[in-house]
Amino acid sequence: MGFELSQPVQLGGEFADEASRVLRASFDDRLPSLAGLHTPEEDSWFFRNRVFRDCSVWGVFERDLLVGIVAFPPAWIDQLYVLPTHQGRGVGASLLNVARTGASDLSLWTFQRNREAQRFYEKHGFIAVEETDGSRNEEKEPDVLYRWLA
Repeated sequence: MGFELSQPVQLGGEFADEASRVLRASFDDRLPSLAGLHTPEEDSWFFRNRVFRDCSVWGVFERDLLVGIVAFPPAWIDQLYVLPTHQGRGVGASLLNVARTGASDLSLWTFQRNREAQRFYEKHGFIAVEETDGSRNEEKEPDVLYRWLA
């Protein structure tokens, strides 16, 4: 039997390590061929020094475990990750709703191979507006730009 999930709460930089673990678990689950691209220390550094500095970061907890995060500057979703064990339970939708609050326009990138993410965003009203060959991203992985308008 599962535990109750919290409502999304805004996170401070003290959650950088936990947030980076959510990213890595989700990323590696969906794109195993890219697993190990960064070390846990590099992921934590990125969250501490970039994500928490430049974005509003929100999370959902199950008891004391951070199970999903969203990070967004205005008009953009920079990060949205949910632990694989918690996907399909409304965590991503509740985090997406936080990012949409007060926004009239949001964009984000996801990888073309991540069909589950594409289905999720399309289910929530995002439309694919551009596809690339991946030459402009760090992973060199073909991606797709999504946009949502209120």
